[in-house]
Amino acid sequence: MPRTLSVAVKSYPHTAFLADPGFGVEGHDVELAAADPIYKAFAPMVRELRYDVSELAVATFLQAREAGAPIALLPVALSGDFHHHSLTRWPGSAEIGPSDLTGRRVGVRAYSQTTGLWVRGILHEEFGVDAKDVTWVTTEEPHVASYVEPDNVERTTGRVLDVLERGDAVAAVLGPPALDGAQGPLVPIIPNWREVEEAWGARHGTVPINHVLTVRRDFLEAEPGTVSALYQAFGTRIEARKAAEATPGTRVRALRAGVSDELVAGLQTAIDYALQQNVIRTPVTVDELLADFTRHIGGVA
Repeated sequence: MPRTLSVAVKSYPHTAFLADPGFGVEGHDVELAAADPIYKAFAPMVRELRYDVSELAVATFLQAREAGAPIALLPVALSGDFHHHSLTRWPGSAEIGPSDLTGRRVGVRAYSQTTGLWVRGILHEEFGVDAKDVTWVTTEEPHVASYVEPDNVERTTGRVLDVLERGDAVAAVLGPPALDGAQGPLVPIIPNWREVEEAWGARHGTVPINHVLTVRRDFLEAEPGTVSALYQAFGTRIEARKAAEATPGTRVRALRAGVSDELVAGLQTAIDYALQQNVIRTPVTVDELLADFTRHIGGVA
């Protein structure tokens, strides 16, 4: 009898099918991991290969691949968003502009957090602020244990919101869950952020990808048909969700399934930003990221 597959994926509208009674793939039942928030599954996946299938942050996957973790990327973007609005200050704090952050302290959950990757890339690209010229005040270590953080990264206690409120940083990078759950209106530091987000998207041809779908390489190599069926199930639900909205918001626009120009652009920009910021230190191509998928599934998916 086929074994039960362990899957660590957040419950989104496009992933809810995994919890449907009786759902299975190629004879396998599926057991969903209890990981809330989902980033708590990332370290067990990259350090222990705990799951057959796992959602991973883009930055975590890039670091895990560089560290030699046997994890394969599928061309599925499970979440994403623009992130100009993710750089915030505390209400009532001194006004500060993006270009003023050089030499200052900025809070972020982890230096390798993907929202931070995108924000630092934006700061460098649009405002001339280099990541190495900011002190990044973090509350968590990297998911990839072997990753060595740059010297300008500090660790502190509490949540990033606490860091911001108590004045340990003049600004903070906050991902969607923290922004959505914040008490009171945090103040975006980048002015006219809605307009400049869309301009960034037009320039790069994509909406930033935050989380992707990955599988253990040994599982992919042993059962490419099973992985292909699961990949196609994700793709079907993602396309249905996008088609259901006449005017999809950016978080829906960010969803991807398949090797499209938008997905390639998102991965390439993440690579470029990661190298620029020493999130990874070895150049890699999008084709190399997708090589396992292309070899085992790409020709038949």
